[in-house]
Amino acid sequence: MGQMKPSRLNTDAADATCPAHAPKDHAKIPSEKIGVLLSNLGTPDATDYWSMRRYLSEFLSDKRVIDYPRWKWQPILQGIVLSIRPFKSGAAYKTIWNNEANESPLMTITKDQVAAIEKGLKAEFGDRIMVDYCMRYGNPSTKSKVEKLVAEGCTKILFFPLYPQYAGATTATANDEFFRALMDENWQPASRTVPPYFDDPTYVEALAQSVERAYAAAGKKPDILICSYHGLPERYLKEGGDPYHCQCQKTTRLLKERLGWDDTQIMTTFQSKFGPEEWLQPYTVEEVARQAEKGNKSIAVCAPAFSADCIETLEEINEEIKESFEHAGGEDFLYIPCLNADPLHIEALLGQIKRNLSGWV
Repeated sequence: MGQMKPSRLNTDAADATCPAHAPKDHAKIPSEKIGVLLSNLGTPDATDYWSMRRYLSEFLSDKRVIDYPRWKWQPILQGIVLSIRPFKSGAAYKTIWNNEANESPLMTITKDQVAAIEKGLKAEFGDRIMVDYCMRYGNPSTKSKVEKLVAEGCTKILFFPLYPQYAGATTATANDEFFRALMDENWQPASRTVPPYFDDPTYVEALAQSVERAYAAAGKKPDILICSYHGLPERYLKEGGDPYHCQCQKTTRLLKERLGWDDTQIMTTFQSKFGPEEWLQPYTVEEVARQAEKGNKSIAVCAPAFSADCIETLEEINEEIKESFEHAGGEDFLYIPCLNADPLHIEALLGQIKRNLSGWV
């Protein structure tokens, strides 16, 4: 009772030793460590049809994302949707793909974020903390990284879904996958999850500074800033009590107050509608066209719900939504990149990690 199976541990680790007072023939085990596991949405392994199909099948089969009854949804998904959508999504990914590293920008940026966070934690806590990342969909899987951390001697794991605002379809499903991975561990590490940080002062400051830098580089102030958040079906909020909409609105309000603006200079919209039912409104793609038609010919768009640039920002916002604005008569479209590995964003993430490690370090 109470001992890990030696086969699951990295007994060849440089710091592996026999436990104190153990028999001489006891297997060596790594010294106890704390794991910090960052989680983002995910990315296909490549842009070809089958890579896209595998990724989209896993993503769109998640009951947190599409909650239709399986008997009704799976025939539609596996038949109609996944016969067509992988081609369209693959073409979109090709326009933003990091060809040098042969990976999506989300993967590249996540690696940069992990490296910066690891450096910050090591400077303060030494080698006691291991930092790694996983994806909810695609690779590297949550399960594979939990197994790795446990094998390396992590008896405590802090799991951090990289979503500033909580939603069942993002934060909750990431946590679900983490908990499922723990179910397969005979000796489960003590575990914590990081809550949403939509109103964290350093996060809001990082957003504000990114807007100020972008406006300064453009040499003028656009007529309005659109804060575009990933959408959700309205039903999820009305029936399930999801706090996402309120948290998005608060992030925008805090950003507006920090910038010293009034309500005419900033607004909240939602993007990435999927399926026939009503989603949170206004829809970004429609709102940018309305802004152009009402005379706001210069707009900026930022994406506060995304911790890293991805297909929804680099392709959907900076290509599809931009095209909608220009088609309606808009002239100047400024996309403000996500916070990515910006030093102040890393500081905000480190602050969340350190607060949630309280009592462990």
